Amino acid sequence: MADSKLKIDIRRNKILERLRETGVVRVTELSRELGVTPVTVRTDLASLEQDGYLDRVQGGAVVKERMTEVQETPAKGTEEKLAIAAETVRQIPDGSTLFINSGTTTRYVATALKQRKGINIVTNSMAVVAELGDVSGIHVILLGGECNAQYGYTYGEDAKAQLGRYRADLAILSVDGVSVEAGITTFHADEAMIDKMMMERSGKTMIVADHSKIGRAGFTCLAQISQGVELVTDGGCDKEKVARLEAQGLRTTVV
Repeated sequence: MADSKLKIDIRRNKILERLRETGVVRVTELSRELGVTPVTVRTDLASLEQDGYLDRVQGGAVVKERMTEVQETPAKGTEEKLAIAAETVRQIPDGSTLFINSGTTTRYVATALKQRKGINIVTNSMAVVAELGDVSGIHVILLGGECNAQYGYTYGEDAKAQLGRYRADLAILSVDGVSVEAGITTFHADEAMIDKMMMERSGKTMIVADHSKIGRAGFTCLAQISQGVELVTDGGCDKEKVARLEAQGLRTTVV
C-alpha cells in the first residue's frame, strides 16, 4: 500500500514538474510518457486540481497563475502587465468601440481605460464589467450566455448571437500562446469561438500577452500569425522568438 502511494506521488510530482516547465500538460502526452492509462492521468489531474496546483481544461491542464508567480515575483509580473496595458490604452483614442475578452492582462487594460472618454465596450469578461461598469464616459455591454464562473467569462450560442449584432474598431484579446508554429492560441475551447468572432468583427486585433506566452501553444487556435494582428508584450520576451513572429507579418510593440 505504501509502495503504491509512493508511485502515485512520484507520478504526480513528474506532472507538476512538466507543468512548471511548459505551463500546460496534455492527457495523451502524459499517458504515453508515464506509461499509464488516460483515466489514471485524469484522476491525477483531478487530485492536483483539488489540491490547488493546476486548473483542468479540455484535454489536459494548465498552470495556476500563482504557480507562475512563484517563479517570477508577483511584483514583476504585475508591473509587466501594467506596462502592456498602459501601452495598449495609449494607442486607443477617445470615442473608440472595443471588443475585450477575459484574462488577467485585459483586466489591467480595463483599469487603464478609465482615463479615456466616450468608449463603448462589448465584453464577455465579468472582471471588465466590474472595473468599468459604473465609470462615467464608458459604456459596457456584457454578452449573455453560459457562464464559466471559475474564470469569469460568458460563452456559448447566446453570447455568439449577441456578439453578431456588433462591430468594433479594435478587439483586445488576452491569449495563452503566440507562436509561429501554432499561431494565436488559448487553453479555453469554450471561449475560443467568442475570441474568433471578436477578431472577425473588428477592424483590428491587438493581442496583449506577457513574455511567458511568447512561443507557447494552447489547445485551441484562434488565428494564424498575420499582418492584421498586433502584439503588445514586455521586454522579458525572447528576442529571437519575437523576430520570427515579426518575419511572419506580426506587428510587435515591446514595452
